[in-house]
Amino acid sequence: MTFALRYAARSDVGLVRSNNQDSGYAGSHLVAVADGMGGHAGGDVASSIVIARLAQLDSDTPATEIVATLEDAILDANQAILRRAREEPQLAGLGTTVTALLRAEGKFALAHIGDSRAYLLRDGVCTQISKDHTFVQRLMDEGRLTPEEAERHPQRSVLMRVLGDVDSDPELDLSLRPARVGDRWMLCSDGLSGLVSLETIGTTLGEIDDPGECADALVQLALRGGGPDNITCVIADVLDLDALPRGVEAPSTAPQTVGAAARTRNRPTTASGPAARAAALTRPERTAAYEDEDFVEDEEPPRRSRWPAIVASLLLALVIAGGVWLGYAWTQTRYYVGVSGDEVTLYQGIAQDLGPISLSHPVQSTGISVDDLSTVRREQVTDTIAADSRAEADRIVGTLRDEAEAAQEAERARQGAAATPTTPTPAPGTPATPVAPAAPAPAPSPTTGG
Repeated sequence: MTFALRYAARSDVGLVRSNNQDSGYAGSHLVAVADGMGGHAGGDVASSIVIARLAQLDSDTPATEIVATLEDAILDANQAILRRAREEPQLAGLGTTVTALLRAEGKFALAHIGDSRAYLLRDGVCTQISKDHTFVQRLMDEGRLTPEEAERHPQRSVLMRVLGDVDSDPELDLSLRPARVGDRWMLCSDGLSGLVSLETIGTTLGEIDDPGECADALVQLALRGGGPDNITCVIADVLDLDALPRGVEAPSTAPQTVGAAARTRNRPTTASGPAARAAALTRPERTAAYEDEDFVEDEEPPRRSRWPAIVASLLLALVIAGGVWLGYAWTQTRYYVGVSGDEVTLYQGIAQDLGPISLSHPVQSTGISVDDLSTVRREQVTDTIAADSRAEADRIVGTLRDEAEAAQEAERARQGAAATPTTPTPAPGTPATPVAPAAPAPAPSPTTGG
C-alpha cells in the first residue's frame, strides 16, 4: 500500500479585517494552519515564520521520528518568533496558534497549540480531534460552562497557550495516529470553526468530493456568517496510490501556501461566489494605526503662557532625536538576506523604513539567482531572513549558495544526460559481432574495345 494525500488550502481576509494574519500550507507530507495575533504588524509575521519553518518538513521522514521532528520544528519556529520580537520592539506581544499534520508512511504526527482546529471525517462521521487551549474550554472542562454557554461567552477567544512572545517554553499537544485510506482531515482557523457548526462542517466535508471545492464551500459558509475574522481552511484526503482506478491520475504534489505566508497575502484564495462578491463590496478600507483600537481625542486644555510649552517641546525634540539616533545605530548592528532585482543580496540594517528614511542598505551582492532557489527558500528570501550578526548572515548566504549550486548542478546533469546519445547494449550472453575492416576498393579494369 502506497499512501498519498490529495489536498487543497484556502484563505480569506474576511469581511471586517483589512489584513490577513492567518497562514496555511498543504503539501504531499504536511498540512498546517497558523492563526497569528499581535496587532496589525505582528500576527502575520508570527504565522508566516511558523509556516516557513514547517514547510521544510514536507518530505519523507522516518515514521519513528515524525512526532519529535514536528515538535522540534515548531519549537524552533517559536525561538525565531522570540528573536524577531527582540529585534523589532514594535512587534512585542506577537504570537500564533498552530495545528499541523506530518505524514510518514502509514502514520500521522499531530501537533496543536491554541484554538485552530483539526477535524477528521471517517466513515461519514465528523469528529473534532484537537482541543482548544482557551479560557472558555477550561471552564467547560471544569463543568462551569455548557457548550451552549461557551458559544456566547464574551471571553471565548481568550487563549491560554500559544507560540510567540508570551511563552518561551510552550506546551504542545502531540499525538501519533494511523493513516487510514478514505479519511478526510480538515484543519482550520477559528474564523471558520467559530461560525460554522460541527454538524455543518461534517455535512460539507461528506458531500463535496473535491478538496478545493469543499474548502471553497466552507469559507463561503463562514463569510455568510459575517466573516468577522480571517478564515483559513486546509483539507487533505488519504489515498492509496496502488488502488487508484485505471486512468485516474495521481494527485498533484505541488505545495500550496495561503494567507500571510503567501506572496498574495491578503488576496482571497476562495473561488468567486455570492459571499465572495459581498466580501469585496463590504470589506472596509481601514487605517492601519487604528485598526484594532478606538481613537479618543482629548479636550483642549486651558490657554496658558506659551514659553513653558516651547521649552518642553524643544527638550522633547532633543530626547526624540537622541532616541531616533540610538535606534538607528542599533538597526545598523543587524543584517538580513533579501532580494534586489532577481539576485539574493545581503543587507545591513532591518527591513523597515522610517518615513522616507531607509533603515537598511545593501552591503554585498551574492550572485545567487532567486530562480535557482526552491519555492520555500524563494518565499523566505523574498520576505527577508533576519540575522543577529554579519557572521550569521554570511552563514545564511552560504547555505543558499550551496542549495543554488546543487540545483544548477542537477540541471546541468539532466541536460547532459538528455544530450548524450545512447549505444544499444547487446543482450546478455550474445557475443559481440566483430566489425571487419573495410576492404580496399578494387583497381579499375582496363576498358576493352569491341
